[in-house]
Amino acid sequence: MIRYLVGQAHRPRGVVGWANGWMFAHRPSNRKRNIWAVSLLDVQPADRVLEVGFGPGIAIAECAARAVRGHVFGVDHSQTMVRRAARRNAAAIRAGRVHLAHATVERLPSFGDPLDAILAVNSVGFWPDPVERRRELRRLLRPGGRIALVSQPRCPPAARNGAAQNGATQNGATRDTTARAAQELQDLLTRAGFTRLRVETLDLDPPVACVLAADPTGMPS
Repeated sequence: MIRYLVGQAHRPRGVVGWANGWMFAHRPSNRKRNIWAVSLLDVQPADRVLEVGFGPGIAIAECAARAVRGHVFGVDHSQTMVRRAARRNAAAIRAGRVHLAHATVERLPSFGDPLDAILAVNSVGFWPDPVERRRELRRLLRPGGRIALVSQPRCPPAARNGAAQNGATQNGATRDTTARAAQELQDLLTRAGFTRLRVETLDLDPPVACVLAADPTGMPS
């Protein structure tokens, strides 16, 4: 059962996937996390933005509201989430400003011109060969383009009893869990060639870390 639930979080499908998508879309903390992440990415009116693993499309909608003269792309490997996000962003899709695709991070479609910004919220832990994936994303960015990777860790059920004795949140994760996740993201981004890293934290339960970085190509030293 635990393996099934983890699989649903990784690739929502069927009735359970639909229910998970509804929960993710309506949980106040998830909405706050996604809108906060987009604000940190500082999306501009003419930006071309990609979100990897867009779920119910909350951050896609927020990006589209900011990139009013640009284009927002999204890929997600769950067909259930593609349908849900498409409904949420139907008007922007009809206007040609939002483009959603059923795809995986290791098999990305073409986005045409270089991107200004890339966002991933709570999806990077599922990426195969994470350094290479980040290198590929960096190659999609324009010189000086930026990336934001967001993590709100969840401890596995087996770890919760011990975590609870060390100040863990109700999800089994502590501030130290979030700090370790942020450090891992920083290390991976550095190995992938990104620079100008910084970490922001949102005080939710458990805390959320957002690691921001830039492609150094063409940037002044």
